[in-house]
Amino acid sequence: MTHSTVRLFADTLGKYTQCEVLLPDRPEPGRPVPALYLLHGLSDDQSIWMRRTAIELYAGGLYLAVVMPNGDRSFYSDLRDGSRYFAYLTEELPALMESYFPLSRERSGRFVAGLSMGGWGSFKAALNRPDRYAAVAGLSSVCDLGWLRGGNPALYEANFGADYDPAPPNDLFAAAERVAALPPAERPALFQYCGVDDFLWEDNLRFRDHLRALGLDPRWEEGPGGHSWGNWDERIRHVLAWLPLSENTTKTGSIGV
Repeated sequence: MTHSTVRLFADTLGKYTQCEVLLPDRPEPGRPVPALYLLHGLSDDQSIWMRRTAIELYAGGLYLAVVMPNGDRSFYSDLRDGSRYFAYLTEELPALMESYFPLSRERSGRFVAGLSMGGWGSFKAALNRPDRYAAVAGLSSVCDLGWLRGGNPALYEANFGADYDPAPPNDLFAAAERVAALPPAERPALFQYCGVDDFLWEDNLRFRDHLRALGLDPRWEEGPGGHSWGNWDERIRHVLAWLPLSENTTKTGSIGV
């Protein structure tokens, strides 16, 4: 694949930022490339998926771009300080990427996935903007901001304020209810994974059961282990195999899952 590091000024953030981009070596003229926006966790940056997994190898057999933005410690949300990371992820970044590279501008060719904080951001994006994403995957996801408020109250207050009142779009459970009211064709496909020893296991089970009760039927995977890159390296292959790319795989495409 072709790998680019893109440095850009984001109006929604009021600063320069960067992202890593993987593209098929030879995009076909007139054939837009579907894109997976792949999000990092709280302690990482946009380079981490390239450094800790074989994402380039796994995506190499697919007609697919992978865009890995820097979300800082924002929970991919519009923050109290005026930095609009949710607007950046869902609006400005795709518009810029689709102007720089031959990426699909259609909902059917736009996906989002991430781990931990990035899983939260992925579900937040797709459940609040189902018009923009055909599929979403969360690995070991934060599912409820109550976890952040209890575990890192200073960061929670800096990002969201002192009171625990996760109004829309920060209530994933309520956002899922709104998606469930849509016609099936307008709902994004959902993929959820968590290790049974992960400290976020119980929250993921609760969110999974809520999705199932709403009739959203997420693809659920679990396995041994906790909050670790060994698990995420394995599961991102499963996510790539699960994405609705049947029309877009290369002639020789295989990711060996």
